[in-house]
Amino acid sequence: MASSTLLQFSCAIFLCMVVAAPHAEAAMNCGMVASNVAPCLSYLVSSVKQPPSGCCAGIKKLKNMASTPTDRRTACGCLKSAATAMKNMNYGKAAGLPKQCGVSIPYAISPKTDCSRVN
Repeated sequence: MASSTLLQFSCAIFLCMVVAAPHAEAAMNCGMVASNVAPCLSYLVSSVKQPPSGCCAGIKKLKNMASTPTDRRTACGCLKSAATAMKNMNYGKAAGLPKQCGVSIPYAISPKTDCSRVN
């Protein structure tokens, strides 16, 4: 099951890269997002109560890297696409992940987030 989840996530990130390619001027890209949130996958698809430390470190790094509105919209779009592609993801955990890690981001990690409104 874990390899299936990883494959779904990898496919979602690939799709994000294809969609985001025309916006190459942005410093943020889906590859960066994927590498930072990869340690969170096991937490998001399991009954584990706390995210692993590597997950929180990645979420904090991602927040710091997304320093412009364009970067934040890009990160939001990558996370939204990944959340949409992963059918077995716990969306409640995903939405609560920043708070669990002590980070505040201006959008929810959810397939329903409107990333065009992120500033």
